Amino acid sequence: MATWFLIVIYLAFISLGLPDSLLGSAWPVMRPELGAPLESAGMLAMIVAAGTIVSSLASGRLIAKIGTGQITMISCFMTAAALLGFSFAPSVLWLALLAIPLGLGAGAVDSALNHYVATHYEAHHMSWLHCFWGVGATGGPLLMSYFIKEHDSWRAGYTAVAIVQFSLVIILLATLPLWKKVAAIRSAKPAIEQTADPAGPAPEPSSHAAARDDQPAKRPLRLPGVRMTLLAFLFYCGVETTVGLWGASYLVGSRGVAAETAAWWISLYYGGITVGRLITGFITLKVSNRVLILAGQFISAAGALLLMLPLPDATVLVGFVLIGLGFAPVYPGLIHETPIRFGGANSAKLIGYQMAVAYTGTTFLPPLFGVLASWAGIGLFPIVTLLLVVFMLLSSEQVNRALNRSRGTY
Repeated sequence: MATWFLIVIYLAFISLGLPDSLLGSAWPVMRPELGAPLESAGMLAMIVAAGTIVSSLASGRLIAKIGTGQITMISCFMTAAALLGFSFAPSVLWLALLAIPLGLGAGAVDSALNHYVATHYEAHHMSWLHCFWGVGATGGPLLMSYFIKEHDSWRAGYTAVAIVQFSLVIILLATLPLWKKVAAIRSAKPAIEQTADPAGPAPEPSSHAAARDDQPAKRPLRLPGVRMTLLAFLFYCGVETTVGLWGASYLVGSRGVAAETAAWWISLYYGGITVGRLITGFITLKVSNRVLILAGQFISAAGALLLMLPLPDATVLVGFVLIGLGFAPVYPGLIHETPIRFGGANSAKLIGYQMAVAYTGTTFLPPLFGVLASWAGIGLFPIVTLLLVVFMLLSSEQVNRALNRSRGTY
C-alpha cells in the first residue's frame, strides 16, 4: 500500500509543478492582449511566491491540525480554481488577485508533501518527488505551446491545466483515508538516513559535533556553514525561477524565436531538471551529494555560457537543456545534506529556514530582473543567469570550507 500510495503523492507533486512554468511560457502572448508592461510578469510571480512563503510558514500548524491529506486536497483545489480564474481574467489586476490563492495553495502542498516524504520514505524518494515536480513543470509549457499554436489561445491552455488539477482533487478526495494508514505502516521506518558524506572527510568525533547531533543548538543559524547554505538556496531558487519566467521572453524578444517555439523550448529546460532528478535518484546510491551539487553547478554555468555566445538557435536550446540538467541535483541534494552537515536534531528547523529563504529568492530575484530588463533590455538574460549560478556555486562551496574548518580538516 505504501509503495502504491507514492503514485498519488507523485501525482500531487506533478500538480505543484504544472502552474509554476505556465506564466513564463504564456507571457509573450498574454502581455500584448492584456496591455501589460513587460515587468508585470515579475510582479505576478512575486505575489505567487509571497503567498507560498506565508502558507509554508503556517504549514506546520495546519499539518498538526487537519493532516497532510486534507491540506494537499484543499491546496490543489485552490490552485485549480485560481488557474481557471486565470483563463477568464480580463486584466493584470485580476491576475494579481488570483495569484494570491495560487501561491497559498502551492506553498501548503509543497511543505506538506516534503514533510510527509521526508518522514515516511527513504532519501531517494525525495529526489524522485522533485523529479515529478519537473514532470509538471515540463508539461505546463508543452500544453501552453499546443494551445497557442493550434488554437491561438493562452486562455485555453490555462483551462486545460485547471481541468487536470480538478481531476487530481477528485483522486485526492478518494484516497483521503490512505494518508494516515500509510503513515502508520511506515512509522517504523527511519525518518532521515544519517550517513556520512562519501566525498568529504569523515566528521571528527569532537565534543562540538557530538553535542550538535545529540541535542538541537540554541542558535542553529550560528552553526558553521548555515548562513552560506541559506544563500545557496536563495540564489538557486532565484535563478531557477528567473530562467523559467523570463526564458521565453528572452527567446522571443532577443533571439526572434516564435512564441509557441519558445514555450516548447522552456519545457525542455524543465525537462532537463526532470530527467536529471530521475537519474540523480539512482546516482546518489554511488556518488555523494557534494559531488553531484558541484557538478550540477558547473553544468548549469556551461549552459548559461552557451546562451551568451553568438551561435545558432540550436545551440541556445542546448544551453537551456544544460542549465536544467545542472540544476537537477542542487535543490534535493542541499536538502538531503542538511541533517548530515548540521545534525539531525537541527534539521527540521533548518529545513524550514531553507525553504523560507528559497521562496524569498523566488519572490524577489525574478521581479528584479524584470525591472532590469525593462530598463536595459531582455538581452541581459544570459549574463544575469550566469552571475546567479556563480553566486550559488560560491555560496555552496563556502559551506564546505566552513564545515572543513570546524572539523579541523582542510
